[in-house]
Amino acid sequence: MAIENIVIAGAGTMGYSMAQIFARYNYHVTIYDLKEEALETAKKRIKENTQILLQENEITNDQEKEIHQHLKYTTDLKCFENCDLVVESIIENVEIKQNFYKQISKIVKEETILATNTSGISINTLASAVYKPERFIGMHWFNPSHLILLIEIIKGDQTLESVAQTIKELSLHIGKKPVIVQKDVLGFAANRIQFAVLREALYLVEQGVISKEDIDSVMKYGLGFRYACLGPLEVADFGGLDTFYHISDYLMKDLCNDTQIPSELAKLYDEGHYGVKSQQGFYDYHEGKDHEAIKHRDDQLLKLYNALYK
Repeated sequence: MAIENIVIAGAGTMGYSMAQIFARYNYHVTIYDLKEEALETAKKRIKENTQILLQENEITNDQEKEIHQHLKYTTDLKCFENCDLVVESIIENVEIKQNFYKQISKIVKEETILATNTSGISINTLASAVYKPERFIGMHWFNPSHLILLIEIIKGDQTLESVAQTIKELSLHIGKKPVIVQKDVLGFAANRIQFAVLREALYLVEQGVISKEDIDSVMKYGLGFRYACLGPLEVADFGGLDTFYHISDYLMKDLCNDTQIPSELAKLYDEGHYGVKSQQGFYDYHEGKDHEAIKHRDDQLLKLYNALYK
């Protein structure tokens, strides 16, 4: 299933980042959004990002020009008529996404693959709104998408294997590390693991076992450092399955198994504190600390990326 023309639906952070990556690998990419101002912001951000790549000698002047030549921006639904792939990255709302697919799946060619970048909404639920749902699939990217290699490919009950393999090959071609999630479960694989860690981390903080700063240090300088090189099952193999068996015997029953939203997370949400985006979360990001935090994150990830994968 040849992919040449791609439409990214949604010009937000993930949308324009994905578009830039596809364009860098010579795909013809159109960014679609309802709002012209969102497209202008996307165009500005992509220009800034390509300038950084140019300064870091990641791309040449000619390659920078080619990236921009491969990109188009539009609010016109006609852009969907002749594309080979749609990657949707609009608001995380089931009803809005379903309405989008009801409309778009009748506009695109019958063989066009439709992919959603949802972080955890059921693929089957979204597929129920799709004409010819066998060509519908999850393609979950991670932020910042220019540095995080993982892409989760999530099959719905009706997704054709050929569609899954096409998206896998496409992901490999753009330098990513794809995994196929064979069954549609909420949160897929990565977010289920991430939220299991978050639940236990917040439980330990709320119980006064450890401070929020130190629980982050546990992950950054211990578990996270190790997990950058080994997966959890590999860690267990190296640690000895007999050891992990015996630890499991007493520890599993003592771990947090609460099914409610962690109280500290709920409290911050109710107060309108959403993290970096609102300049206040578990930590304070006022007075320019938000930009500093983003730069520090990207610098650290880039160093790790260069050390392990470049």
